Amino acid sequence: KRFQVKPRRRREGKTDYRARRKMVRQDKNKFNNKKYRLVVRFTNRRVICQIMYATIRGDMVVAQASSAELGNYGVPVGHKNYAAAYCTGLLIARRVLKKFGLDEMFKGKEEIDGEDYHVEDEENDQ
Repeated sequence: KRFQVKPRRRREGKTDYRARRKMVRQDKNKFNNKKYRLVVRFTNRRVICQIMYATIRGDMVVAQASSAELGNYGVPVGHKNYAAAYCTGLLIARRVLKKFGLDEMFKGKEEIDGEDYHVEDEENDQ
């Protein structure tokens, strides 16, 4: 037999195809539904968050946010720390809710007063 070369991303050590197959596999009774996932990448200077789903043609990105955009919202420096990752996650969450038309249903915190905020408490009041 001839030697079969492994896929390029496996040779580069970038993709574990067994773990990927387990992550994107969908139940058979949920045919053609999208299984969304949050992908967070830490580079040397910033945090990149993406909401993605897998298709036969490849992974599709629904929304993307970078911590470099936090400067537009009043965070001038420190785009790689834990707080920047949290803020970037909030930013992409608001973008996805707006894209799917759910931003009016999930308002979030209206006024800033330093108190804890839990969505579950708001749901119990309704």
